[in-house]
Amino acid sequence: MSSLPLSFRLRHAVVEKHQVEGTDPSARYFNRTVPVKRVDRGYTASTMYEALVTESGVHPTVGRALQDIVGKLRELGFTQLRTRLNFKGQKYLAEKESWVEYPE
Repeated sequence: MSSLPLSFRLRHAVVEKHQVEGTDPSARYFNRTVPVKRVDRGYTASTMYEALVTESGVHPTVGRALQDIVGKLRELGFTQLRTRLNFKGQKYLAEKESWVEYPE
């Protein structure tokens, strides 16, 4: 049981899980989970690919946090990137959500 106040735990909890997929710098297909957390001033997103951890800054919307992650991956040589919402809270959306494409 956490000793943190409930209000703190809720603000710093994962609120959505997205999937990011595309092509890595060596032209291999990849897909990874992108947890999105609610923090004091908005939302942050992160993902891990092999030993590379990529984190967004704090943004007012989930969409902006995802755009930040995609931009950082693109700077590292990732291409053909797209994301899709897979979990909202604990609810699995069974891949019913549409992909969001990020044009090159």
